[in-house]
Order: sequence, then C-alpha cells, then structure tokens
Amino acid sequence: MKDNLKGIICIIIAAAGFSLMTFFVRLSGDIPTMQKAFFRNAFALVIAIITLLVKRQKFEIKKEFGADIFFRCLFGTTGLIANFYAIDKLALADANMLNKLSPFFAIILSIPLLKEKPSKTDVIATIIAFAGALFIIRPTPQNMVLVPSLIGLYGGFGAGCAYAFVRRATKKGAATPVIVICFSLFSCMLTLPFMIFNYVHMTPVQLLILVAAGLSAAVGQFAITSAYKFAPAKKLSVFDYIQVLFAAAWGIIFFQETPTLLSIIGYVIIIGVAVIRWEKARREEK
Repeated sequence: MKDNLKGIICIIIAAAGFSLMTFFVRLSGDIPTMQKAFFRNAFALVIAIITLLVKRQKFEIKKEFGADIFFRCLFGTTGLIANFYAIDKLALADANMLNKLSPFFAIILSIPLLKEKPSKTDVIATIIAFAGALFIIRPTPQNMVLVPSLIGLYGGFGAGCAYAFVRRATKKGAATPVIVICFSLFSCMLTLPFMIFNYVHMTPVQLLILVAAGLSAAVGQFAITSAYKFAPAKKLSVFDYIQVLFAAAWGIIFFQETPTLLSIIGYVIIIGVAVIRWEKARREEK
C-alpha cells in the first residue's frame, strides 16, 4: 500500500509538471512552434546525458532495437511538435486531453507492433474514447479550430506510437537514458533547420519561460518514471488524467479560458472510460 501511495503521489506530481510545461509553452508567446520544441528538447538532452553519465551506463544502440528507437524518435518528435502547435491554438485543457488519447492509440498499435491482443473492454473503451474526442474536435466546417484540433489529435497518435516503440525497444534490452538521448537529439536535429531559417528573437523573459518549460517537463519525466517503479501502470494510469484538470485550471486562471460544454462532455467520456479500464484491471488483479 505504501508503494502504491508513493506511485500515486509521483504520478500526480508528473501530471502537474507536464501541465506546467504546456502552460509555459503557451506563456512564452508568439514564438514559432519549432523554436519552442528545439529549446524544450535541448534542455531534455542535457539532462539525459547527465543521467547516463551519473549511472555510468554505456551509450549503445544494438541492431536488434535500432529501428524501434528510430521510429520512437520519429513519431515522438512529430507528435511533440503537433502537441506544441495545438497548445498555441486551442484551450490548454483541450490540447492536453487530445494528447491524453495516446494510451488508446497505443492499444491499437500494440496489435501489429507487440502482437498483444486487446481485451473486449479495451476495444470498447477505445471506441468510446474516440467518440468522446469528437466532442472536443467538433468536425464541422463552422469550427474555426478544426485544423489545430486534428493536429492535436495527431499529437496523441504520435505519443501513442512512441510509447509502443519504447516498450518494444526496452523489451529487446534498450536502456531508458539511451532512448531519451536519441529522442532528444533527433528532435533537436529535426527542429534546428526550421529554427535557424525562421528564428524569432526572444527576450530574456521568454528564454527563462522556455527554460521553465524544460524544467517542468524534466520534473514530469522523472516523476512518471519513479511512479512506475513504485506501482504498475494499471494502478496508476487513471491518475495521469489529472493533468487535464491542472491544465484547465491554468487556462481559466491565467488565460481566461472557459471550456465549452461539448469539450467538457468529451473530457467526461474519455476520463470515464479510462476510469472503467483502471477499475477492471484492479478487480482482475484482486
């Protein structure tokens, strides 16, 4: 019970950290998405290298999982860029919720990638979750944020793909710091040319805000890693959705954003099916 409680506390800290990352990304102002992504990942790269050196692990990429790491980097980076774009264009809570569809994308992708057959509950939950996403996206010609919403949806898809390839790579022996370094380095290399040709001068305050975004992301990453050391994912996953509540709070307090009724319905549906999956897993374990 103590380990479970520690895991829950860590996952809540992670949710706060990641929600603050999205808050600082928005707060940094009118800076190109690629520039924001570069600075966020450059900071993560430094932390990952320091972690590897402290743990005295070798930086080794074996042929067995090289392709898995590449696709983790590709989908993870494009998903992150899409998420950052959505953060600038949508309400913070909407952007966070669309990104939180990643576990449901991971369920779908685990079939061909990991040869894992989802349960009936997982299949039904995934269908209902995507139905809930329609309330947030609102795919009508009159919706002025339809394109940013679809890009935000891709952010969730990219994250789900990344999770699936991370799992496949770690099963083959890939070390976590090595995966993080590869991802951060790949992201920096991909976004650097765009940043150079479309660089926008930043004030010292904006630079500090982006550093704060990187720090918040680092807190979230370390906290979520610690959480899954204390307790299994099936006991913690539902608490990760607290991030959306944090994001909604930052949006209301600092940006005067009020989620629409349809968005709230979408939140309830997606979080509801996540709770049902979590409860079913908990009962099965008992």
